[in-house]
Order: sequence, then structure tokens, then C-alpha cells
Amino acid sequence: MVSTDNVTFILAGDIGGTKTNLGLFVRGKRKPILKSLETYVSQEARGLENILERFLERHNVPITSACFGIAGPVNNGRCKTTNLPWDVSERRLENRFGWERVLLVNDLTATAYAIPFLTKRELFPLNKAKTTRKGNLGVLAPGTGLGTALLIWKDGRYIPVPSEAGHVDFAPRNEAEIHLWEYLYQRLGHVSTERVLSGPGLFIIYCWLKYTGQGKEPTRMAQKMEEDDPSKVICEAALVDRQPLCVKALDLFVSIFGATSGNLALTGLTRGGIYLGGGIAPKILPKLRDGQFMKAFVDKGRFSGLLSQVPVRVILNDLAALLGAAAYASGSCHEIT
Repeated sequence: MVSTDNVTFILAGDIGGTKTNLGLFVRGKRKPILKSLETYVSQEARGLENILERFLERHNVPITSACFGIAGPVNNGRCKTTNLPWDVSERRLENRFGWERVLLVNDLTATAYAIPFLTKRELFPLNKAKTTRKGNLGVLAPGTGLGTALLIWKDGRYIPVPSEAGHVDFAPRNEAEIHLWEYLYQRLGHVSTERVLSGPGLFIIYCWLKYTGQGKEPTRMAQKMEEDDPSKVICEAALVDRQPLCVKALDLFVSIFGATSGNLALTGLTRGGIYLGGGIAPKILPKLRDGQFMKAFVDKGRFSGLLSQVPVRVILNDLAALLGAAAYASGSCHEIT
């Protein structure tokens, strides 16, 4: 329990398909300061209200405002989550808990809000390009799904542009990706980028390679994936054990990641940088550093030169979305320069 002597708190949340982080913040000189953090398994809860009730049982403190970054499109203060059977409403949360103000934003919008507050230690550069001050920013975050967002510089501050670009058509760039697309199209119909560029997407790539005879599954691999998150198992087998099938799956995943990031950089003309968030990017940092990502990122024909000047950074702070939600709730994001 945090001290409540003459202090009011901001409640921030990062609601994903796998886990939900809730944190209590107080105002700081430059950015909100985290005082308490709890993590919950999203799929074990009936809804966000259920998780909030459990959190408040442990932290009975005065809360002035709350903001939740949520994995899904937010429309008029309401969100039906993409990878959870939840329906979340600002008004319902205000009525239920009695807070003065409740805000819902897309989870990648929350991450985007955090970027100007992150230190150099919280960002790992994948190239040597320097950021352009006041330049547009882009964020991609593969996890349970694929989140994207833009920050556009206008009138002395950054304005977030929410996006559901993870659900645009997957655009194969070579023969291997064309065959992957055909494999998915026969089974799903529409093939979005999220189908291949996410945790479940890495598993799909692995299965496609296995079923089409492009590699042999290691002994006990299937059992390990039943016991743990398949994408985590594949990443560890690729990075630690150098298992050929898993290496091939991760190589293709990273190449698609790079190409998709380059697409967003062109879409938003993100001279301020592309930032890679979510749970996967920091875990596969050795693979992101080996050159495949950047090769795919800049491979845009006549615009390769322009993309080589766009800085690419991996967000190492796994609480960035929580910080961004707190910044938005406190009004700090409106003061970014």
C-alpha cells in the first residue's frame, strides 16, 4: 500500500490480450512517477471492472483521474477489445468507481505518448540515423496482436493518430511470402499483417514451414509449446539452441517486421523515428540487430535512401504504455515540446 498523506493519484492501465498492468502514479516535474504496480492475466478476468475491483482492494487511495491504454479501437469512449471478449466504457467506469475523469485510448496511442519521456537507456538504436527534432514518430508493437500508431508534430506538440494498421492486408514481397500468403488465404480468406506479425503469427510461420517440409520439428518441441507460449518457445529455440526450423521461422518473422516498419515510416514520413514496442521486440533484440530487420526496412526501391535516414529504436521499457497512459491522464503529454 502506498502512502496517501495529502496525495492524490492517477490510475493508469495497459490492457492487452495476454496481461493487464495497472499502476498508481503521482505528478512529477517532467513526467508521472510510478508508485505502485500490479499485473493480472487478462483472460482470467470477466472484464476490466473485475480487475479494477481486485486492484482497489489492495490499493484504497484517492484517485483523481484514470486512463487505460487498451488493445482495440476506441470509439466515443468505448472499446470492444480485439483479442478479449470485453466491452469497456468510460462512462460505465466513471459511474462504477466514482472517478472525476476516465479516458480510454488505444494501447499503441498510450505507448506513443510515452516516447518523448523515454531516456536513451530505455531505447536501443538499430541504426545510426539521428532523430529529427519535431519530426513525426511511428510505433509498431507485435504482441498478442499487432499495434501501430503515429505521433504527428503540430502547433508545438505531438498529436497521436490512433491506427488499426495491424489489420491491413499482408503484402508478400518475395516467393516465400507469397506461398505463406496462399497457405493462410486458403484457411482464413482475408490475410492481415497481424496474422503473421504477432506472437500467434510467429507460430503460424513455424507451422507453415513445418507442414510444407521446410524443416524438421525438434524432439519435444510440440510438448514444450503445449506447456508454454509457442512464440516464446520458438524464440528461445532459435536464439539459444540455434534450432534450424525455429531460426528459419524467426528470420522470416523479422524480415516481415522490418518491411512493415518501413511501410509505416513511409506512411507517416516519420523523420523523428520508428519505435518498436510490445513484448516481442526486446526479447528478440539479438535477431533485430543482425541486419535482416534493417535490410527489409530500407528495401523500398527509389525511397531506400530516405528510409536509411529514419532512426529505428527498440523500446526497452516494458511499462512504456503505462507511462503514456498516466501522462495523458495527467495532461503531461500536452506539454511535450
